[in-house]
This record gives sequence, structure tokens and C-alpha cells, in this order.
Amino acid sequence: MPAPLLTPDLLRRLEQFQLLAQRRAKSSARGERRSRARGQSVEFADHRNYVPGDDFRYLDWNLYGRLERLFLKLYEEERELPVRIFLDASESMTFGDPPKFLFARQVAAAVGYVALCGFDRVSVIPFPAAERPTPEMAARGALRAVRGKKSTMQFFQNIAQLTAGGGANLNEALRRGALEARQAGVAVVLSDFLDPAGYEAGLNALVGRGFQVNVVQILAPEELTPNIFGDLRLVDSETGGAQEVTFGRFRIKAYQQTVQNFIQRLREYCQPRGIHFFTASSATDLGDLLLKQLRQAEVWR
Repeated sequence: MPAPLLTPDLLRRLEQFQLLAQRRAKSSARGERRSRARGQSVEFADHRNYVPGDDFRYLDWNLYGRLERLFLKLYEEERELPVRIFLDASESMTFGDPPKFLFARQVAAAVGYVALCGFDRVSVIPFPAAERPTPEMAARGALRAVRGKKSTMQFFQNIAQLTAGGGANLNEALRRGALEARQAGVAVVLSDFLDPAGYEAGLNALVGRGFQVNVVQILAPEELTPNIFGDLRLVDSETGGAQEVTFGRFRIKAYQQTVQNFIQRLREYCQPRGIHFFTASSATDLGDLLLKQLRQAEVWR
């Protein structure tokens, strides 16, 4: 039996958190988020003048006693927050020890669990899409709309069934996901971002649609600090393109600086657009990312 994605201890700690939404929820479904809509929750919002036909139960008699005018009390309607998790399931995510895709699935499970505990609606969108019918297609379909803490066990099982393979178009996956969403909410993008076409157009589509975007870049330890040297033939796992290189130990510092420059460019792209950016090795302690970094950045509290 495969090991669970999240330990019981981590689940107990995560269920105390709630995703923070800088933009108020606009969904029409009832949940636990403040909305601009006015309804009948217990959270007072404002007053308006009484008009004939209004429900007398919501008159503010204390205000009438002071002003001798009738005002109706308005309350914040509570709405659910749509949470869309974009999960890079391309071939490049199978690389590393431990594999990047395993770490990405764990983060997706954790974010989804926090959202489900808060009665938010969760959609996990793996990309690329499956090209032919596979046993995991049912799991992918079930992950498109999940709600309620009672759904967590099946949610974890469906994520555990996901596999990685094929080439992905990051920009197209994010753009399509932004267009398909009925309402904007929170978007979490889990990827290594090693797409030759870049990431700018896709992230712009999410921000332009009104999503509050969180980016987690996941790289393998071997990508951050290579441990193979000599005359090498490197093959792109997604395109099949090959290149012969000579990589000596004396070049390790230059290589690491190139990787850090790539990470820094992505960080600098995200920050002025209000995108939370995190980077992690697939060997990173999961609790450090979830319980410290995301909390300190106020992704949840």
C-alpha cells in the first residue's frame, strides 16, 4: 500500500488554517467567505432606509429610538471561495530524487485540504490533458469540482492516482484555466516552470481574470546542484531534443548562478503583479513550506 501524501500530524495542523483571500468571494454558492452581496448572515454590514414591504425583523429599533427614522440592518452574505490548483504533470516533473511530481502532489493535497476544511470549492487541473483514455481519467474528472471536508478522503485518493508524462504548454494551460473559471478566486500554480515558451502569458491571464495567484516553483536537488560530470549527452524528456556537453566540476558555480538567475527572474516577474512566489527543492521538508513559508506570506493563517 503506497504511503499517504500527508501524515496525520500534518493534517491536524493544516485543518487549523484558512486560506486568505484579499479579494472578496463573488461565488453564488453559500460558504464561509465574506462577500459584497447582502444577505442574512450574522455579520453586520450596513444600514439602508426602510421601504414599505421590508421585513420588520431586520429594523434597527435602537437607531429608531435615537433618530425617529426607520432603517433596515444589512448583513454580509457568506460565499464560497473558488480555489483552482494548476498541477504540472509533464514529463519533466518525474525527474529528481525524490521526484518533483511527488512533492507537487503533496502541496496540491495540502492546499486542497485547507480549502475543503473551509468549505471552499476546489478544482485541481493537471496539465497536459490526457491524450487517450487512461484509468486515471476518472480521477482527473472528479478533481474538477470538490467541496466539503467529507470529500477529503476521495480527494486524496484521486490526487494519488495522478501520473506525469508528456509535454506541457504552461501558458496555454493557465490561460485556458482562467477563461474556464466562472468566478475568480485563489489560483495556485505548482510547476518547475522549465517551459521554453515561458510563463508570462499564462500568469498574466490569471491576474487579468482577477485571481489571487500563488506560485510554487519546484526543482529537483539534482537541478540545483548537479552530481554528474564529464562528457554528457543531455536529452529533453519532453521534446526529445539532445545536446552533447562537457560539464566539469569547475563549472558548477557558473551553473548554479545561472539557475539562481532563472529563479530570480521569475520572482521579480511575480512580485510587482501581486503574485506570491515560493521556490522549493523536491527534497524540502514539506512542513517548512506549508507551516512556515506560506503562513508567513499570509497565504493562509
